[in-house]
Amino acid sequence: MEYRTKEDYVADFLREGIISGQFTRGQRLKQTEIAETLKLSITPVREALKLLEAEGYLVRESHHGVTVSSFDKTGAADVLGLRVQMEDRLMRAAVPRMTKQDIAELKILQNSFEAAVTKADMIEVRRINYRLHRLVYLRAELPQTFHFVQVLWAKYPFDLVNSVKGRAKRAIQEHRILLRAIAKGDVEGSALAIKQHIQEGWEELRISLPEIKAL
Repeated sequence: MEYRTKEDYVADFLREGIISGQFTRGQRLKQTEIAETLKLSITPVREALKLLEAEGYLVRESHHGVTVSSFDKTGAADVLGLRVQMEDRLMRAAVPRMTKQDIAELKILQNSFEAAVTKADMIEVRRINYRLHRLVYLRAELPQTFHFVQVLWAKYPFDLVNSVKGRAKRAIQEHRILLRAIAKGDVEGSALAIKQHIQEGWEELRISLPEIKAL
């Protein structure tokens, strides 16, 4: 996809890397290494790190530089509730705007998602999951809502959810239901599917980690 600035490109590269688990919790991110990987100067990398720090993906620590944020159980259920509300809004706005090309791209992503699940490549599973949801939500053309959702994603334990036994396989079926509704232009069905998808993952995590309060 097209990015408005190099900073946007770097920021999305890092968001995807953090959510996928390529960059792990507590890992220090070095500007020079990121710049070399992306073949960019330090400036857009530095600005992207500041942006992701503001969004909550990163934290700046004395003597350690910038590191990937840890998961904070406090308020986790509140994050879930906000995700359901905002992603419902994005889904309802996105479905009427989806094109045949968008649907085709979603099918390709879903096939790749299923292949990654079969290979038990969880980093790739989470990477593709990020791209699939991002593609849909960008079509909503609600940039502020999507921005707030990205902030919520920074606080959501995707790594823990996907570590629940069998969760990724069950997500395959949930995605299929969602994509069928989107392909039909079924706004209500799509909204219900995304709500159930989010809540199913959360409920499975809550059962595996009972110290996290139910919503």
